[in-house]
Amino acid sequence: MANGSSQPLDLAKENNSSKTTIASGEPLKLAVVGHTNTGKTSILRTLLRDVYFGEVKDEAATTRHVERAQLTDSQTGEVLVTLYDTPGLEDASGLMDWLEDNTASRRDGIERLQQFLAADIAQGGDGLKSYDDYSQEAKVIRQLLASDMAIYVVDAREPVLGKYKDELTILSWAAIPVMPVFNFTDSQQANIDDWQTMLARRNLHISTRFDSVAFEFEDEMRLWQNLATMLTHSEMLEQLMQRRTEDWARLYDEAHLIIADFLLNVAAFVREINEDDDPLPVLQQMQEAVRQSERAMQNKLLNLYKFYDNDVAATPLELQAYQQDPFDPELLKSYGIRTTSGAAAGALLGLGIDAAALGTTMGLGAAIGGIAGGILSNTGSIADKLSGVKRLYIDPPTLTLLATRALDLLTALRHRGHAATDATQLLYKGEPAVQQNEQHEEVKDETVVTPWQTHKLPSELKRARGKPQWSSLSSGNSERAQSLRIDEAWSLAHKLQIHNSERQ
Repeated sequence: MANGSSQPLDLAKENNSSKTTIASGEPLKLAVVGHTNTGKTSILRTLLRDVYFGEVKDEAATTRHVERAQLTDSQTGEVLVTLYDTPGLEDASGLMDWLEDNTASRRDGIERLQQFLAADIAQGGDGLKSYDDYSQEAKVIRQLLASDMAIYVVDAREPVLGKYKDELTILSWAAIPVMPVFNFTDSQQANIDDWQTMLARRNLHISTRFDSVAFEFEDEMRLWQNLATMLTHSEMLEQLMQRRTEDWARLYDEAHLIIADFLLNVAAFVREINEDDDPLPVLQQMQEAVRQSERAMQNKLLNLYKFYDNDVAATPLELQAYQQDPFDPELLKSYGIRTTSGAAAGALLGLGIDAAALGTTMGLGAAIGGIAGGILSNTGSIADKLSGVKRLYIDPPTLTLLATRALDLLTALRHRGHAATDATQLLYKGEPAVQQNEQHEEVKDETVVTPWQTHKLPSELKRARGKPQWSSLSSGNSERAQSLRIDEAWSLAHKLQIHNSERQ
């Protein structure tokens, strides 16, 4: 990243309670400031949708230099906002003492800050800390004086301490609007009410919440809207909000289309075997093909929302919960998905075939007797039966599981900040919810989270059963198969989106 520090601007600006004026059509220069380790870089990662920006560690003073980034119009490439990630304020109270002792109180704030920047105190001055001890603060102040506005990042878990009050006093002297932004608001230890009381006493009545880990798109829009109220010309922020809203909706549409296309590809997947063939090797091949297809679908969702599950990313996205074997019968149970097929020694395969009958000398005829819902009742035409050819499909319970897990991953990605480092958790796993009745007794209420009832697949997936040419897993031709199922994918995506919106 290019270094974004610059020389101080010798301009008279209004105080924090009034609007600031920037030239119409000019990008907004926004400094991100705050105490050490409050999550300034984390907030920028999430605003930028960039897991690579800066360095995020759970330790003080990770950012040592001003880092510059830009938010652009996704259609025109026009720069709308220039963001500056500044070092943490490490000793604002000490700097405040120096300013009180070495600058004249009759001067305005900008003049006092400029005097600090110009002071030659490398030898320690009057015995207080040397200039080098305030080098981080100096970088922040230089960027403040070169910016139009600032957001002051607050760790909502922190108590209101004197050092934070001194920071706000120093920031106010830059004479630009400052908006406090509360980070880590999802924590139960948040002290937002205490902070807002203190901020109001300093004439800072406009603040917002923006959790860089537990992301909410509405919070981001509120952040930009609040900043816009502090500007005389807010055209660039209005344009940014409009474009980001459009982009967010477009991503949602594309994500459901990716999921629908994957489900149709799996539903149309068919393998033919002769009546006397052992089905187990074919079933195993089909299961592995479905596992790989699901992983490819997950990667598309990750890339769509600019997350990366690899060792190169600074904060790799951990997806263990979404990489469990979809053919594990215990996983079906954990989602509350039931199948009517019987299991032998608990070894229920994903295609609903009784494992005890597979690979035995009884042949496929006996194995088919252990199938209930796993293979369609009309597994083939009369011609197939006469020729002894049988067709194997992926069963409705597995399709339902794949759909539910894909929608769950999408929801998790939409609520995950790009600074998050923890493993992504399942959000809508179908485990019973514990509630209380009128007698305050705990009762279990089974939560229904699947997009459809297992035995009632949507019409698009039913049609796919008779269209093996739709599946690249059957034909091996991915592009042609995808073009054949595209209309059905749009229709199914619409149904999935309605379900996903209703459950949130």
